[in-house]
Amino acid sequence: EASHDRLPPDTLPGGAYDRYVAELAAEGRFSGVVLLSHRGRTVLSRSYGMADREKGIPNHEGTAFNLASAGKPFGGVAILQLAQQGKVSLSDTVGTYLTGYAKDIAEQVTIHHVLSGTSGLDTPDEDVQRIFQSQEEVHEYYEQWARQAKLLAAPGTPTHHAGSEVAIRAQIVEAVTGTTYWDYVQENVFGRCGMTGTAFYTRPQWLTDEHIAHPYLRLADGSQVDAVRNLDKGSPSPYALGKNPARSFIAAPGDSGFATAPDLVRFAHALGDGTVLDRPYAELLTGAKIPHGNAQDGQPAPAYPSFGAYTMPVHIVNGQWVFGRAGGDPGVAASWTIYPYTGWVGVILANSDDLPLQEMGEREIQAVTGRG
Repeated sequence: EASHDRLPPDTLPGGAYDRYVAELAAEGRFSGVVLLSHRGRTVLSRSYGMADREKGIPNHEGTAFNLASAGKPFGGVAILQLAQQGKVSLSDTVGTYLTGYAKDIAEQVTIHHVLSGTSGLDTPDEDVQRIFQSQEEVHEYYEQWARQAKLLAAPGTPTHHAGSEVAIRAQIVEAVTGTTYWDYVQENVFGRCGMTGTAFYTRPQWLTDEHIAHPYLRLADGSQVDAVRNLDKGSPSPYALGKNPARSFIAAPGDSGFATAPDLVRFAHALGDGTVLDRPYAELLTGAKIPHGNAQDGQPAPAYPSFGAYTMPVHIVNGQWVFGRAGGDPGVAASWTIYPYTGWVGVILANSDDLPLQEMGEREIQAVTGRG
């Protein structure tokens, strides 16, 4: 149909979205990459700012950015690959695979609960000051940390961002496959999708690999510092007080990672065409499970009907499903969004504070769907 092949004018170079991002960059509020892809063809690709200011390396389309929470759905894909192979059942309890958890968690919380954000678990306090020195240290820390989780509400109760769910998902992948979460996802998700610029890079790689963007976090005095080169510096933001994402030697299992914008488009296509999950399991990943209500945790009410799927929110916008995941940390912002009915994928990756990620996401949705 010809109407489907006419691209919305707001998505084009020089269109409303392109101009909006250029304005943010000109104001010093955006350093990073935006990408809009339609049916595998790049419609808009823009890079602004520096990946490494000290070395004078600019951001470009092949730059890998820290994903923060936008990397969590890789763990959802990993679990559903195992479910597809009959190695786990979504109704299995945590205690089927893992030891050392409180009895009520082991016996009542299921894989479905930890994938859908309905475990009723809390997030134990994290030591944000700790500077990790090895993968083993990170692995051991999160093994112990997750086991301090407590059941705060009956399993099945929507739980906002329980960090212990993320760790439990990764630990189940490890228990079933006998490999680390990082190695499993590298081979079976990134590898299968052809995501060659994407990995769970370690801090030494972050320092030396010129294709990885350094996060610039804003201090209380207004100055910005390279988080990787200044591990003693932390964020003054009340939402991430004292935090510096580079203190972790490698991503906490189940979380984060680094990706390039084109690789996230490859991931989106692999999810849609049966490469990374059989189609019913891909639909299970992105299918709505829990209706999201009104304003919660100080966040405004969703602009569109919004639901929790496995490891990501999904929305109905202008008569179509839209799904994806965003994440943020000091000096880090990331978002990938899939528009399955029309073949669009949008990516926003940034390596400095101050950008309005939620507003950028809204502008992208408006450009692609014509809503707004």
